[in-house]
Parts: sequence; structure tokens; C-alpha cells
Amino acid sequence: MSSDGVHKLPSRCSSGNGSSDGHELVVQQVKEAGVTVRYPMLLENNYGVWAVKMKIFMRAQGVWAAVEGDGVVDDKKGQMALAPIVQVVPEAVVLAIVEKDTTKEAWDALKEVHIGEDRVRKANVQTLKRELERMYMEDVETIGEYAMKLTTIVNKIRAVGTKVEETTVVEKLLHTVTDKFQYIVGTIEQWGDVSKMSVIETIGCLKTYEASLAGQRRSKEGEQQLLLTRAKW
Repeated sequence: MSSDGVHKLPSRCSSGNGSSDGHELVVQQVKEAGVTVRYPMLLENNYGVWAVKMKIFMRAQGVWAAVEGDGVVDDKKGQMALAPIVQVVPEAVVLAIVEKDTTKEAWDALKEVHIGEDRVRKANVQTLKRELERMYMEDVETIGEYAMKLTTIVNKIRAVGTKVEETTVVEKLLHTVTDKFQYIVGTIEQWGDVSKMSVIETIGCLKTYEASLAGQRRSKEGEQQLLLTRAKW
């Protein structure tokens, strides 16, 4: 602790008994209250939930004051507050936060970085959602080609932590295919339960209908060719 009463970030996350494993200290402290906590890992897209859970767990241990930076925090509580943070952040992040003077500064640095990343993520999600909204099947595309293009966008949105319901994708498929699929789409919506259909099932129905249309077209072309041949006779 510095002369001005502010707790300084410890250079090592020791438990006070010579061990360098801060996680052991945290688990032991929680066990004294009859509870064992498994701290959540900080990932690229879970900062909001991670921060809430860490706050709850650290309050339960009585060390959240070290993160808030209110009042004088003794060295043991400072280490106990830092230990679980160090355990659950990537190694590259550990190297960055140990340069901070206080546990509060380390926590605030994590927040600043991830809130910024979260804003970028949300902007990317909005861009992908707009792309999805504008997407329609082109006349030259097959169902397989269009479905691949659509599901690729959906998977990109899901990959950054945003939920896209299966029903939303099914309805998007049915409402954006070309006019030649109107009959099968109407049949599905009238006799099927769209809310219970999977994307794979929907694609399968559309592909089957597409194949039947192709078969009918080939049959007509064959009949026309036969008529032309007979006319030449």
C-alpha cells in the first residue's frame, strides 16, 4: 500500500504462504464459507456476462472493494481480488494489467478494452444483419447456392455471440426464394408448422421441389424434341 493509502497492485499473485498460485488462495477462501466457485474464463465475446459474474463472486469473498478502489484496501485483499482475475484472462492480458498500479486500474483497463471491442462487435453484427435483410435469391442461383450464402451470413452473426433463431432463418429462406417456388412455399406454410421446421429440413424440401421442376422441364424439352423429329419425317 502506498503512502497515500491506495493499494498497489502486487507484483506476484501469492497466497501469503510462499505459493505463487493465486487460484489456490481464492478457492480456499471460498471453501471457508462452504462454497466452491468456478470462475468464468474471459473470452472475446463474453465480457458483459463475465464482469457481472466476477463481481458477484468477488463480493461473496469480500474483496470487491479492492476492485472498486473505495477506501483503504489491505495487501491480502488486494491479492485475493487480483488472483481470480489473473486466473481467467488470457496470458497476453495478464502482461498488460500487471503494469497497472492498483487492482482497480487493472479492472478498468480490462473494461476499457472489451467495451471498445464490444462496440466494434455490435457494429459488425449490425452490418451483417443488414446484409441478411437485403438478401434475396437470384434467378440464376440454385437452392443449394442460395442456402449456402444465407447460412454463411447467419453463422457469422452467431460466431460473434448474437443469437439467430432457427425459425428466423427458415422464414427468411421461404420468403426470399424466387417466384417459381411459390407453390411449395405456400404448401409448407399452409400444411406444415414453420415454427418447428429446421433449416436443413426446409432446404431439403426446397431442393426436392427444385429437382421436380428440373425433371418436368427436361420432360417437356424431350417431348418438344420428339415432335420436331416427327415433323421432319
